[in-house]
Amino acid sequence: MGAIEMSALGVAMRQSYWLYPAVEVVHLAGIALLFGSIAVLDLRLLGLGRAIPVRRLAWHVLPLSAASFALIIPSGLMLFVAHAGDLIGNPVFALKVCLILAAVTNAAVFHAAVFRGAAGWDVDAMPPAAARACAALSLLLWVSVIACGRLLAYT
Repeated sequence: MGAIEMSALGVAMRQSYWLYPAVEVVHLAGIALLFGSIAVLDLRLLGLGRAIPVRRLAWHVLPLSAASFALIIPSGLMLFVAHAGDLIGNPVFALKVCLILAAVTNAAVFHAAVFRGAAGWDVDAMPPAAARACAALSLLLWVSVIACGRLLAYT
């Protein structure tokens, strides 16, 4: 991990007065965009706002969720490079990575299986139990990812 931290990017991230905080702001903005867009759809899947068509809502928010990764991934990697040695040995970081993988897997299962039947419960109907379970798990996982991210500052 020393080579990663000693790379030009790692050194710049640690030594520049503005680079690390600027990258952190971009990362946090990406997280806000990701969680906000996901939460809107998940709350609809949990039964709130049943008059709003699920498929139309997904059509509006999913591009925002995808776009947020364009902010989160590079900024997260830049933050990692600055302190790779500390993060690799931190169990909170390992948990955060596992939670992200679980959240992405949950989303993939939802879109590959459950969402395919959305035409039957698109408007004015309670989504099926599988959709509600995926939505509840999604909210729990993403809130946990955010909590782990904040805990990294203290561990």
